[in-house]
Amino acid sequence: MTPVRIRQVEFAGAIGRPGQAPPDDLRQVAIAGRSNVGKSSLVNAVVGRKRIARVSGTPGKTREINFFRINDRFFLVDLPGYGFARAPEAVRDAWKRLIEDYLSNNDRLDGLVLLIDCRRGIQEADRQLLEYLAADEIPVLVVLTKMDKLNRSGQTRAVADLRNELKIPADQVLATSAHSGEGVDVLAESLLALVDSNDEGDP
Repeated sequence: MTPVRIRQVEFAGAIGRPGQAPPDDLRQVAIAGRSNVGKSSLVNAVVGRKRIARVSGTPGKTREINFFRINDRFFLVDLPGYGFARAPEAVRDAWKRLIEDYLSNNDRLDGLVLLIDCRRGIQEADRQLLEYLAADEIPVLVVLTKMDKLNRSGQTRAVADLRNELKIPADQVLATSAHSGEGVDVLAESLLALVDSNDEGDP
């Protein structure tokens, strides 16, 4: 079901190398995660479209930063998946440089949604990104994906383990499933809330 507050969505463009400018100066909320975390499926579920973000059976397929214009108010920014071990080292390094260039000194970025596969938990690449975001004081919402793959007790344990490991409050962790729709509307509201919280100070 389409989240009620996301009425319009369109692909606005992409950047594929450091130094390229976004399509325009709208505010931004980025979404990031490992290359097999189910990011494209969740993006499609959140915006209520089946194919706005390309879903691939091959991890690491997306190599650009994609901008989706939401309600003509802000960009949902889809960052390339990271941590795909079978990608050539030069490709992994290029992804890292592209993501770091995007995140650094970006005064239009209101926050980042970090996706974690509920069955695998936090990985080293996730920790590195969290450290980078903390150093730049970028707000983070941590989202567990693929919750439909776990039974009820497994879901409860996955959320508790993540909170304990990262030492973060309950409202900074969200459990989701693109397949069942769990948490999708709440995530949509959270994206909009990140933008709303910065509207007053926006020039």
